[in-house]
Amino acid sequence: MSAEPVVNGVGGTDEQTENVDDVNSKKTVKYDSGAADLEKVTDYAEEKEVISTDDISGAMTIIGDRRLKEAADKIAKEKELQKVSIKKSDVELIIREMEISKTLAERTLRECHGDVVKALIALTN
Repeated sequence: MSAEPVVNGVGGTDEQTENVDDVNSKKTVKYDSGAADLEKVTDYAEEKEVISTDDISGAMTIIGDRRLKEAADKIAKEKELQKVSIKKSDVELIIREMEISKTLAERTLRECHGDVVKALIALTN
């Protein structure tokens, strides 16, 4: 007597081989379809990645212009604040009461156009 494995009550290696082949072919089909889907996605992404150098240089120009404008605005604001006259006693009062640096006290007072009360309120908020 030969010892053949029994599968589901039926003996034989031919049936086992057929079952294993069916399972392997189903797995192969499943993985092949996933690979095909992945290739579709990567092809689409590669097509979208193509950007012209004109677009990039145009964007860089816009960013550079915006930075220059912001820097010019900041310089103009600083010049405007330097024109505001403030009293030394007001600055000292703010420094004592708020316990802040002299530069911060002067700047806040200038931003509030020399009004001590507005400067103190601005510093507390």
